[in-house]
Amino acid sequence: MTANIKTMINRKNTIILISFLFILFFKYIPAPTGLSIAGMQLVGIFIGILLLWLTISIDWPSLLCLAALAFVPGLKMSTILTGSFGNSTFAFLMFTFMCTYSLSKTPFVRRCAVAFVTSQIAKKGPWHFVILFFASVIFIGCFMSPTVLFVIYLPIIEEIYSVLKLEKGNKIASMLMIGLVICCGISSGMTPIAHVFSLMAMGYYQTATKLTISYASYMGFAIPVGLISAGLMVVMFRFILNPDMSIIRGLNLDSLKEEFKPMERAEKLILLIFAIIIVLWVAPGLIKPIFPTLANYVDSFGTALPPLLGVVALSIITDKGKPLMNFGEAMSKGVTWVSLIMCASTLALGSAITNTDIGLTKFLSASISPVTATLIPIALVLLFTVWAALQTNLSSNMVTVTVVTAIAIPITLSTKGAVSTPAVVSIIGMMAAYAFATPPAMPCVAIAGGTGWTNTIELMKYGFTQMFMSVLVTVFIGYPIAVALMG
Repeated sequence: MTANIKTMINRKNTIILISFLFILFFKYIPAPTGLSIAGMQLVGIFIGILLLWLTISIDWPSLLCLAALAFVPGLKMSTILTGSFGNSTFAFLMFTFMCTYSLSKTPFVRRCAVAFVTSQIAKKGPWHFVILFFASVIFIGCFMSPTVLFVIYLPIIEEIYSVLKLEKGNKIASMLMIGLVICCGISSGMTPIAHVFSLMAMGYYQTATKLTISYASYMGFAIPVGLISAGLMVVMFRFILNPDMSIIRGLNLDSLKEEFKPMERAEKLILLIFAIIIVLWVAPGLIKPIFPTLANYVDSFGTALPPLLGVVALSIITDKGKPLMNFGEAMSKGVTWVSLIMCASTLALGSAITNTDIGLTKFLSASISPVTATLIPIALVLLFTVWAALQTNLSSNMVTVTVVTAIAIPITLSTKGAVSTPAVVSIIGMMAAYAFATPPAMPCVAIAGGTGWTNTIELMKYGFTQMFMSVLVTVFIGYPIAVALMG
C-alpha cells in the first residue's frame, strides 16, 4: 500500500470519526438559552452528516442520517420513514425518472436537437447557429435530467466538431462545450419536471408551512430568468470569448437528418403519454381562474399521481408485442437511486428541523432575526441567492438546497411578509441547478473538462461569470415576478 493511499484512508477515517463525534455527543454540550437537548442533538446530526456529504459520499451517509434521526427525542422511526421514502416528492421523482428514461430511449431528444441546428434560421449565420444550438439544449433540458441531457448531446457536439474540422484548443469548440454545460444547468432550473433540486426546495417549504408552490407559478418566474440568463451567456461569449466565427459560415449539418426514420408508433405513444403527464402537472395553475372546480380536481392528484399513471400506461401499452417501457430496466437504469436516497434523508432532516416540538427553527429565527432585521428585504434575497449560487458551484446541489433552505425558511418567515418565503425558497431550488463552474458542481462539468475541447480554467472563468450574471437577473427580475405569482 502506497503512502498516498494510506494518507487518503487515514483522512477518510478521521473525517468519519469527527462526524460520529458530532452525531453522538453534540447533544451533551450545554445548550444555549432557548434550545432543547433534542435541538442540540439535531444540530450535531446536521453538522456530522453534512461533513460526510461534502467530503466522503452522499449514499451511505444519507442512510446514517435516517438512523440517527430515530434517536432524537420526539421523533419516531415510522414517522421518519413516512416523511422520507413515503414522501410524495420521493415517489414523484422515482416515477418521473422512469418516464423520462423511456423518453430518452427514443430518438425524440436527438431528433429535436438536430431539428434546431439544421433549421433554416440556424443556416442564416454563425451566431444564428450557435443560438439555435443552445436553444435546443434549453428546450429539451426543461424536462430532462442535466446529466442525461449532456450525455445525449456529446455525440451531437462531436459531430459538429468533425464537420467543422475543429481541433482541441479552438475557441469555437470551447465555447460550444462550455455553453452546453451552462445550458444544461440553466434548463434544469427552469422547471420542476424531472429535476430534483427545485422539487426538494418546494417540498421543504410544504413541510414547514403546509402550503404548496404550484408548478405554474414556479415556472412563471424561473423560465424568464433562465431565458434572460441564457441570453446573457451568448452576449458573454460574443464580446468576452469573442471567437472567430468565419469557419461556421456555410455550415451544413443536414447529414445528421439521414439517420432518422419517420417517427414510429412507439415513439409517438411515449411522447403522447409524457405530454399528458406535463399537462396534468401544469394545467391547474393555468386554468384555475377560468375553471376553478376542474383545476382543484386535477390539483388534488398531487405531483406523484401523473407520472405514476404514466409508468402504468407505459408498462401496459405494447408495440410489436413489447411494452413501451421495460419496467425492470427503467427501475435499474433510469432511476438515480443514490440521488433519491439522499433526497429521502434530506426530506426527513428538513421535517425534523422544522418540527415545532423540537423548536430548532424558532431558536434559529430568534437568534438570527436581530442581524437580518437590519438588512433591507432585497439584501436578504441577495444574501440567500448568492449563498445558494456559490455553494452549488463548489459542492453538492442537494446539500445546497438542504442547508440554505433550512436557514432561509425560518428567517424569511420571521420577516412577516417583508420577504416572500415561497419566492426565496423557489430561488434557492433554481439556483441549486445553476451548477456549471467547477467539477464538484455537476458530473457534466467534470466530463466536459476531461474531453479536451475545453478545460477546467475556462469552465471556471465563464461559469462563475455566468453565475454572477444569473444572480443579478434572479434578484432584480426573477424575485419581483416570483412575489407577484406566489405572494
